[in-house]
Amino acid sequence: MIKSYIKIAWRNLRRNKAYAFINITGLSLGIASSILIFILIDYHLSFDDFHKNSDRIYRVVTEWHDETIDRSAAVPQPLGKALRNDFTFGEKVARSVSFHNPLITLPNEKEIKKFAEKDGVAFTEPEFFDIFNFPLIKGNKKTVLVQLNEAIVTQKIAQKYWGTDDVIGKVIRLDNRISFTITGVLKDLPPNTDQKQQIYLSYKNIIEYASQQRENNWGGVNSESKCYLLLKPSVPVSVANANFKQMVNKYYTGRDQKVWMFKLQPLADIHFNTDFDAFVDKKYLWALFFIGVFLIVTACVNFINLATAQALNRAKEIGVRKVLGSMPRQLFWQFIAETTIITLVADALAYVIAWLVLPLINQLFQSQMQFNNELLPLFLVVMTVIVVFLSGSYPGVILARFQPIEALKSKLSQKNIGGFSLRRILVVTQFAISQVLIIGTIVIVSQIHYSKTSDLGFDKQAIITLPIPNDDNGKMKTLHNRLGQLNGVKDISLCYQPPAANSNSTTDIYFNNRPEAEHWGINIKAGDDHYLSTFDIKLVAGRNILPADTTSEFLVNETFVKKLGLKSPDEVIGKKLSVNGKTISGLIVGVVKDFYNYSFHSEISPICIMPNTNYYSNYALKLSGSNFKASLTNAEKLWNETYPDELYDYKFLDDQIAEFYEMDDVLMKLVEGFAAIAIIIGCLGLYGLVSFMALRKTKEIGVRKVLGADVGNILWLFGKEFSRLLIIAFVIAAPVAWWAMTNYLKDYQYKITIGPSIFILSILSTFIIAAVTVGYRSMLSARANPVKSLRSE
Repeated sequence: MIKSYIKIAWRNLRRNKAYAFINITGLSLGIASSILIFILIDYHLSFDDFHKNSDRIYRVVTEWHDETIDRSAAVPQPLGKALRNDFTFGEKVARSVSFHNPLITLPNEKEIKKFAEKDGVAFTEPEFFDIFNFPLIKGNKKTVLVQLNEAIVTQKIAQKYWGTDDVIGKVIRLDNRISFTITGVLKDLPPNTDQKQQIYLSYKNIIEYASQQRENNWGGVNSESKCYLLLKPSVPVSVANANFKQMVNKYYTGRDQKVWMFKLQPLADIHFNTDFDAFVDKKYLWALFFIGVFLIVTACVNFINLATAQALNRAKEIGVRKVLGSMPRQLFWQFIAETTIITLVADALAYVIAWLVLPLINQLFQSQMQFNNELLPLFLVVMTVIVVFLSGSYPGVILARFQPIEALKSKLSQKNIGGFSLRRILVVTQFAISQVLIIGTIVIVSQIHYSKTSDLGFDKQAIITLPIPNDDNGKMKTLHNRLGQLNGVKDISLCYQPPAANSNSTTDIYFNNRPEAEHWGINIKAGDDHYLSTFDIKLVAGRNILPADTTSEFLVNETFVKKLGLKSPDEVIGKKLSVNGKTISGLIVGVVKDFYNYSFHSEISPICIMPNTNYYSNYALKLSGSNFKASLTNAEKLWNETYPDELYDYKFLDDQIAEFYEMDDVLMKLVEGFAAIAIIIGCLGLYGLVSFMALRKTKEIGVRKVLGADVGNILWLFGKEFSRLLIIAFVIAAPVAWWAMTNYLKDYQYKITIGPSIFILSILSTFIIAAVTVGYRSMLSARANPVKSLRSE
């Protein structure tokens, strides 16, 4: 019986190649999209779930409670030590401070090699590897990173530097300042972990590399200073969080005791919590899940449309089979067999499409997702069963219900195959989904364009940053002067970071000799007297800072003045300001116009700009003219003469700012891709419905043409029907898209307004796409010979 079903189904599909092609195309696109979405969601849900006792691993995070709640994934550096010494709820506690893009050299090799490590390095306490399951393949776990100047590296780094895993005793040098001996080799980190550093250094060297001040400063938080904890099994999280209040009371005074707060963040929450430094928001995974569901639904809708459009053509076949004794259930399963064949072919094609596209998705996400997912076969089986019965059940029931006498006499009407209303509903559903995705794409593209092209309050064009390799002030100033004399260099500044940067330092603030710190932090930006002119930052009050090596003067921004509750910027001029636990003090000499110091996702912070050679880590060069290449070549020559042991590596500021919106770009490309697929599937659905209408209106079209109707009249006969459907779809889609995109824009502090133009553009684009699809099939019917049309009836 099953063999007979398959044989007849195969014959029917070969006889209706266009029908089979459209269905297979639509289903394969929908299933391929669902496969990719499944792999992507499963990949992100698996982050850091491989650690032993992962349910007891937490990261300590910081919150500042005042007018608003500000959060940071980092903590003051001394917190981990206090947590270990003062409390007992942590079975293991480990601090880790990471630094990005350091220079690593191999000093003991025949030829000195230089590497700029994009993933950075981390100064880490030994307990870090008791908390996290990153196994050593060489070295003694009990002794690694215990002593000064020790390092462990991954297999990947060992192979990259020396071409072998046998590297115990090898020496690496960090930024030409500190040498470390390799005492262990880690198994390569799995791709599904948020710990990206491949080189781990003894935490005891952090004071030598950074500063003693940071190690004892409770008032400042460096964005890369993290603390991890393995909670004892018998201790509830609520009890541990309550104990942090005692720590705040011990190490803070006055108002700070009410403002500062620490709490535990579960390991499973780190990858998704955008209040801190999450890679992806879970709501976007949910959005992708529903997009996958919608694409499968629209593909199944196509199948139903085309199957019912073909139903009248198969009426005599069904009548003959019923006369010969076929039961309704046999006819139903016969159609299910046809649907199964189509779906299995679509599965195979979808698998190939997904396999070809996955490397592009990996490149987009900078991930390492693979097809060897244990759950993927089960997902495909479940998906196939759902698609088969979702697509095939309704047409199968309709065909099985045909009355044999009416079928053989060709007296079946529209009512016998379920009415046209259902197909209207299905097409409206398809294009409502398509229009939601189109509106979403327009909003996301508009927001990203707004973020990248808006006035940031400073100039980002034609500016490059060059890292300052070491703390030799003599060399730093020499190169600064030589670079400033180059043709093509309009201005140059020594600074910590550009005005907007991922790496920021926020600390406490004491204003005008007040006994207590203000209840908000300030973003410190070290920069010399050319900082304003290089980045074209405007003064609104006072004057610029004078040339100096140490801090005696400050510039602050307008937000700083507003936070103090003062009405005029002039009111802060000449007032004393102390930051970084009162270790840095000076007078406020000027107020600058607000500029965006983070991405548009975050509010503008209170900022102070100060001269201090101890904090400078970059040269900022403003280039003039169009011959950037010559300027960069000359700058590289001077660099290599001054720092022959360093690696020359510059960045354009506008590229650095574009990195703020990498995930937004990824989301935009994904939504664009899935919107395109939804439109293609929707167009196939429209084609199916037009085919059905053309079949139903064959005699009507013939009569109209005999009575003098031209091609335009016939096209409008189809067009007016679909115009109504698309308008209904838009009415449904518009509020849904508005709600979804309003929630998306909540992630931005500075954003576009969802205005009428976005919805007008969406409906127009949908009408154009639909017109092309409907117009082609309608034209075939409109140009058909009316004599043949009437004779066919």
